[in-house]
Amino acid sequence: MFVKVSWARICESLPGAASVANKIALVERILVIDDDAELCSLISEYLQPEGFQVEAVHEGKAGLARALSGDHLLAVLDVMLPGMNGFDVLRRIRDGSRLPVLLLTARGEDVDRIVGLEIGADDYLPKPFNPRELVARIRAILRRTRAPGEAPVPEVLRVGDVELDPATRTVLHRGKPVELTSVEFSLLQVLLREAGRVVTREALVDEVLGRKFSPFDRSIDMHVSKVRKKLGDSDSEDHIKTIRGAGYIFALARPKAKNGAR
Repeated sequence: MFVKVSWARICESLPGAASVANKIALVERILVIDDDAELCSLISEYLQPEGFQVEAVHEGKAGLARALSGDHLLAVLDVMLPGMNGFDVLRRIRDGSRLPVLLLTARGEDVDRIVGLEIGADDYLPKPFNPRELVARIRAILRRTRAPGEAPVPEVLRVGDVELDPATRTVLHRGKPVELTSVEFSLLQVLLREAGRVVTREALVDEVLGRKFSPFDRSIDMHVSKVRKKLGDSDSEDHIKTIRGAGYIFALARPKAKNGAR
């Protein structure tokens, strides 16, 4: 007879089991904010075998409080919530936390997705969804936000007046800090790394969002637009330029003209 045993249960039988199990419970905790109790149970059933511990909250204000507690690695947030809707919850989260947020929207509601990305959602998933896609989206977000373990610390990227430090996940523009979501940070990191070269939308979707490119998915363009605004891009001075039919390019800093040069 096949018996399903959780990873935490296996760890309990190992030396130092208590400390290992506690670390797993802390690191792998996911917050689900959705008023559909049945859906929350379904999400929990799919995420637990994947090593995640799920906490479900069914009301906006209570969900916000738990999201700001610092106890979770990621939040799955529904747009339609009693008391405080998902957009307001997301705004409040972004005011005080960089917690990655996966937004659940109604299928076909493009406006909800656009607004969610503008407010600061890391990604979105339309309802109804395939639970396996939910797991894939969560893992893609976590790959972008979790510490790289024993990997060498990437060098600080400096292009013109923009500086990005992967070790501290900080960005400076003209010496002043720029607040970015995890997706926006990863997007800027890729563009800075490839500064002066065109990065296709397909490549950005693959590396930044962790999924296959779809011509109808404009979420990467929304993230680029948000980064542009935060860097103060304008018609006269663009850090990130659109290359029609190709993708995006982070422009190299122009050399300063010598005295007397035109």
